[in-house]
Amino acid sequence: MKRSNEAAGSIIMAGRYRGTRYVGVTSHLAACIHQHRSGTCSDFYTRYRLVRLVWAERGKDIVDCIKHEKRLKYWRREWKFALI
Repeated sequence: MKRSNEAAGSIIMAGRYRGTRYVGVTSHLAACIHQHRSGTCSDFYTRYRLVRLVWAERGKDIVDCIKHEKRLKYWRREWKFALI
């Protein structure tokens, strides 16, 4: 079965100003945000209340988005804040 990668993208979610951030990748942005806000994600999201989408970037396919996510995870905290 072939997957559609039209909406694949890298995201950064946050709970509050300069607080904990989540760097991730999604193939369906609207569903991902809904899961974060409804609390149906993992305990990490619920514990830190990561409900705000603070940055998103669409990629050409999911493989590129995963590579970009891995690069972002190694960035320094201040670089991520500057990106946002």
